[in-house]
Amino acid sequence: MSETPFIADLVLTGGTVVSGKTRYRADVAIKDGLIALVGSPAAMPAARETVDVTGQFLLPGAIDVHVHFREPGYTHKEDWRTGSAAAAMGGTTTVFEMPNTNPPTRSVKELRQKQEAAAKAHVDYGIYGLLAEDNIDELQGLIDGGVNAFKCFMGNTFGNLPSPSTGAMLEGFEIIAPSGLRISLHAETASIMAWRQKRLMEAGRNDPLAHIAARPAIVAAEAVSRAAELAEWTGARIHILHISSAAELRPLAAAKARGVEITGETCPCYLLLDSRDYARLGSIIRVNPPVREASDSEAIWAALQSGVIDMIATDHAPHTVEEKTRDVIWQADCGFPGVETQMPLMLNEVSKGRMTLEHYVAISAENPAKSFGLWPHKGRIETGAHADIAVVDMNRTETIRAEALHSRGKITPFEGVSVTGVPIHTLVRGRFVQRDRKLVPETSGWGRQVTSIQAMPKPTIRNADQTLAASLQAPAITAEGAGP
Repeated sequence: MSETPFIADLVLTGGTVVSGKTRYRADVAIKDGLIALVGSPAAMPAARETVDVTGQFLLPGAIDVHVHFREPGYTHKEDWRTGSAAAAMGGTTTVFEMPNTNPPTRSVKELRQKQEAAAKAHVDYGIYGLLAEDNIDELQGLIDGGVNAFKCFMGNTFGNLPSPSTGAMLEGFEIIAPSGLRISLHAETASIMAWRQKRLMEAGRNDPLAHIAARPAIVAAEAVSRAAELAEWTGARIHILHISSAAELRPLAAAKARGVEITGETCPCYLLLDSRDYARLGSIIRVNPPVREASDSEAIWAALQSGVIDMIATDHAPHTVEEKTRDVIWQADCGFPGVETQMPLMLNEVSKGRMTLEHYVAISAENPAKSFGLWPHKGRIETGAHADIAVVDMNRTETIRAEALHSRGKITPFEGVSVTGVPIHTLVRGRFVQRDRKLVPETSGWGRQVTSIQAMPKPTIRNADQTLAASLQAPAITAEGAGP
């Protein structure tokens, strides 16, 4: 007896599906938020709605593991509704949001507050817990409470959260490692930066280039090396955020070669801008870590192509125009919005021949999904996966304008840049959250935390007998019990 044919909720017809390795002409049927069928037009079921995407490319929605949506505490800069709307407009279907809000996400109490704020998201999301000096005793509670990853600020940035000592980092790694959750690191050495910035300020260096001088590439190289050693010792999984220099690629590649569970990301600003842009952009370009030399950009491009760098992210960090435009560089807030412009900027590089569309899918969707435990639910357009799809028109040209961004941060170093290759539709679990380059406002609240699907591989724990917890439980050897 034959089965009754199902009726799809939606069929996308006429498009080209792109994976990290190949592309092929196929229609896509969606049912109950999942991809039900990928195949020829003749194989498609009846559907409640059919959308013709002839000539367009169907990409897995981008997964951005590094955004700051500023809520709670700094909602004049951004909140979960505006930040996730920007993601939807930019073809990003899942974001991982950072803990340097006010209050920071340092315990289950703040995690619940963050989850409540995130309930209005247009896209799916993960939430970072904080690894700091003063919340070591809260880490297990955050793991049990449902955080999706941890963030450790080895160097200072917005929010001025104190950087933990290496001793606290080691204990934090020991606690987090058995969970398998990844620890993302702002890998800059705080003491070097504080020392140099103080000396530069005393000398009257207030110009934009002084920001690079305060944070030379050694701060990143040293921090990556140190973090990799701690990860290798404990078996913790780590992720190096916003790679900005050629110098940190060496310890990153060496750690990978030794088998350390380490991944890395870079951001469009480190690929597309360099120190020659400081005179033109002034304080707008200020970001932590800083945009560096053209030679750094070239090295990062090469590492992205070779696989030393695993993925693209944005460090989406909105501020007001007033907070970004200051004559004294030290007074300008660091960062700028990026989640809406990442895909167009990178697709523009595809259109120029700098990378293939397949490679872009690998670094924007597949690799983040695999590294953060979302694969095979996200990051691919195949039967059974979430219907998270960016429909891309590689012939469409637009001009980036800050005023048109859906973020509250109406300032960008990419103002006026013309891009070719734009997401014209974005679907999250089968629902249009952006359609025909317009936000679908009623999808606020459609986003879901990815905890229910996240499945990190079983970690390999090392030196468990030498953790601080094990040492505190070990019986003390008294003088009476000592040998002759």
